Amino acid sequence: MDDMFGKGRKKQINKGYREFGENTRHRAWLRTIKLLNAIMITIPFAACWYGYYADRLYHPFWRRGNFAVVGMFFVLYIIFGRIYSAFTITLHRISELVYSQCLAIAFSGFIIYAVTWLLTRHLPNPLPLLGSMIASGILSVIWCRAAHKIYFSRYEPIPTVIIWDMRKGLEELVESYGLGKRFNVIDTPNVWEVFKDPDACLSQAGAVFLCGIHSHERNQIIKQCIARRIRVYVIPRVGDLLMESAHSMHMFHLPMLMLERYNPTPEFLILKRVFDILSSGIALVILSPLMIVIALLIRRDGGTAFYRQKRLTKDGREFYVLKFRSMRMDAEKDGVARLSTGENDDRITPIGHFIRAVRIDELPQLINILKGEMSVVGPRPERPEIAAQYEEELPEFALRLQAKAGLTGYAQVYGKYNTTPRDKLLMDLMYIAHPSIAEDLKIIFATVKILFLPESTEGVDPGQVTALDYENEANQKKKWEKRDEHWVD
Repeated sequence: MDDMFGKGRKKQINKGYREFGENTRHRAWLRTIKLLNAIMITIPFAACWYGYYADRLYHPFWRRGNFAVVGMFFVLYIIFGRIYSAFTITLHRISELVYSQCLAIAFSGFIIYAVTWLLTRHLPNPLPLLGSMIASGILSVIWCRAAHKIYFSRYEPIPTVIIWDMRKGLEELVESYGLGKRFNVIDTPNVWEVFKDPDACLSQAGAVFLCGIHSHERNQIIKQCIARRIRVYVIPRVGDLLMESAHSMHMFHLPMLMLERYNPTPEFLILKRVFDILSSGIALVILSPLMIVIALLIRRDGGTAFYRQKRLTKDGREFYVLKFRSMRMDAEKDGVARLSTGENDDRITPIGHFIRAVRIDELPQLINILKGEMSVVGPRPERPEIAAQYEEELPEFALRLQAKAGLTGYAQVYGKYNTTPRDKLLMDLMYIAHPSIAEDLKIIFATVKILFLPESTEGVDPGQVTALDYENEANQKKKWEKRDEHWVD
């Protein structure tokens, strides 16, 4: 099998070595302009701090203290910028970069203000800080536009090959997400075309996407791409993500990987539960006035303010989730459990459109978290009827139930309301593979970013009752079964 890739391989490897220096300079250039961004954003804050706050605090921080405050803002901005992908000029539109950087500026400024308040026991005037944040936002727009223009005038898009088997259409996503400037799709061969003539498919490639390819063929291609210094992007399969949770060990004088069902440490579970109790309790107290207003507005439209719906949590246990009512009382009078089709769904009430858009309808679930039925972060709980439909075509969907259901989760932050069950499963397994408080905090902060992004709440297509593409899943299932029989033989 490996001999299939021998022809022309040495020539491309030599080409890869020549490009290595250029790639190193490319990465250094990117790091430099990202550092420049962090410095530019920090300058208005530093000017504000030294020009106003430093001499007006009851307990001045003096020279080192003032420098530490400015340094703290700089570090916080970089941390939040990474959480919100605020520096990835090669993968995001200018508007997305500006939005992400403004969020990072806002959180960094808020934390500095809160720390200053606590340390000085005096409520500082917030207006100068707000002014500096606006100035930083303006600099963000300038940087994003300039960096985007300079980068794409300096670097040509990467010649890209999309290799597929069970899953097609990734080239359309490249264009729809505005990544045509980053990836120049030069070919979209089927995996078997690559095996027939690998050099013709890979010789000009700088990047390769692998979509829905069986692990045997995929691993062969990956090895050759790495040897040829071609960057590879892989849409994983369920087994790949289960392997991510493997623990490396040695047994019988052999390297070995040990896998087991989701089994986090007791320390993690205790910390997670304490965090759930504190965060949900505090949030309920702070948000109670808003929740009362929302409840009254829902009552004005008719019907009860809350509704209970049976959902699934860890190990398939059933519980009743609480939500603000966003649909009419008779939304499912035919007895069929169905997802929303989005803005055009006539079952959604006037106030329901608003609370669904900004996710306020989920706030009563803080009570579920306080009771221990849910966690702040975890796979979103699914309705038993819909989960059963998904599992008929995708039995692995039940693997999401290894962890307690959450108010927000990996699939909610990086997916959409109408993301397919297979992709939601993959994203939830990414979270389950690496449980940590740091990851939970990252997801919580990242959730803020999607609250005002309309595409995150896109509904399913009219005529669908779930997000499952039945025809595609059935075809994939048949192909996997046929392919698995081939490898067993």
